[in-house]
Amino acid sequence: MLTFIISVLLLIGGYFIYGKFVEKVFGIDEQNLTPAQKFTDGVDYVEIDWKRAFLIQFLNIAGLGPIFGAVAGALWGPVAFLWIVFGCIFAGATHDYLAGMLSLRHDGATIAEIVGEYLGANAKNIMRIFSVVLLILVGVVFVNGPAGILNSITGIDRLIWVGIIIVYYLVATVLPVDKVIGKIYPIFGASLIIMGVGICGALFFKGYQIPELSLANFHPKGTAVYPFLFITIACGAISGFHATQSPMMARCIKNEREGRKVFFGSMIAEGIIALIWAAAAMTFFGGTEGLAAAGGAAVVVNIISNSLLGKVGGALALLGVVACPITSGDTAFRSARLAIADATNFKQGPIRNRFIISIPLFAVGIALCFINFSIIWRYFAWSNQTLATIALWAGAVYLSKNNKNHWIATIPATFMTAVITTYIIIAGEGFNLSASIGYPLGIVTAILAFSLFILKRRKAVVQGEVA
Repeated sequence: MLTFIISVLLLIGGYFIYGKFVEKVFGIDEQNLTPAQKFTDGVDYVEIDWKRAFLIQFLNIAGLGPIFGAVAGALWGPVAFLWIVFGCIFAGATHDYLAGMLSLRHDGATIAEIVGEYLGANAKNIMRIFSVVLLILVGVVFVNGPAGILNSITGIDRLIWVGIIIVYYLVATVLPVDKVIGKIYPIFGASLIIMGVGICGALFFKGYQIPELSLANFHPKGTAVYPFLFITIACGAISGFHATQSPMMARCIKNEREGRKVFFGSMIAEGIIALIWAAAAMTFFGGTEGLAAAGGAAVVVNIISNSLLGKVGGALALLGVVACPITSGDTAFRSARLAIADATNFKQGPIRNRFIISIPLFAVGIALCFINFSIIWRYFAWSNQTLATIALWAGAVYLSKNNKNHWIATIPATFMTAVITTYIIIAGEGFNLSASIGYPLGIVTAILAFSLFILKRRKAVVQGEVA
């Protein structure tokens, strides 16, 4: 129990101490006009109060991520707490803040355009494709999951639910951001926080003993902690999907000082939710063996919520496994529309233009709904962390060019480079090679990436390109 309490306090402290440090390193200017003020269009560039922006950003980046990922990560035992806490503060929240503030400084640009600015034209073109593919995968994941659950609850055919969700997605994707997202999302975001607080309170008041920190691997199948835990728990620690979402609120906040609250703060909030669900999952079933035997993440969430919170818990569980992923799915498609519009310089003011981009996107998404869900999810997980790594390197280059403390980005970027390289080499959906090959190659790749960054930085200093 003490480990859990300390972990929560560390996350909160991380916001006030390290978050302030990151903000100082970045260097905000409260006199700068924001994209919402410079490009007001009543569709995507709309001023929104920071409290609503925080809840929208939180729900956009969260969805099922900090719940399902944390439940799956709990199979490794209390060591998952370490990754959630330190990953969230030093990697995830820093990543989200840099992605959001760089978008703010570049007129609300999407992550692919930002990457192109700091990593080159080739990287930009790759990221344009990579980010749109990732966003479509996210949208599909968050169509199939809720549709299957609604089918099991109501008995109505899954494809009917797929159709209903897709129609909602299309509407939410093309309507102005303040019409649906701006009004509904703050409510769902608050509900997700209330759900987490309720579960946490029930664990305490009902006498559950959350296990204390241990570096032992408790995974029932003996799956290695590294790199698998670092890929499994993404949204509660670091997630590239967030970099695709941050530009949405970067186009809406009113002042640069709100960036830490909206971007860094929402990631810390997500880390706390992940921490709560990891603790609940490894505690409620009497250990990781019981958790593994309980069933999939949706089943686990339903059992825990109903048992700890009764009927209210059942309603919140339904919200968690149905409504929240749907709200992440529609913003995924919306972000894909914005990414394509940015890449083609296709103005999105006229609703006709929004439909021109959205309809082909949804056609691809509908086709993918008929592919095995587990296959899509496995590739999404690695792609997600790869995008986060690239975004961190872009942030590192920006800080370096402006003669700022680049280490806040280069250290997590180097670590994540090792993680994603090792994973794709040894994972079944990757090259499926032995760990004796994957571990050294992951380390070597990370060292090479860091060395290349340092060499380019020194060259820029010599040529006077560093501010």
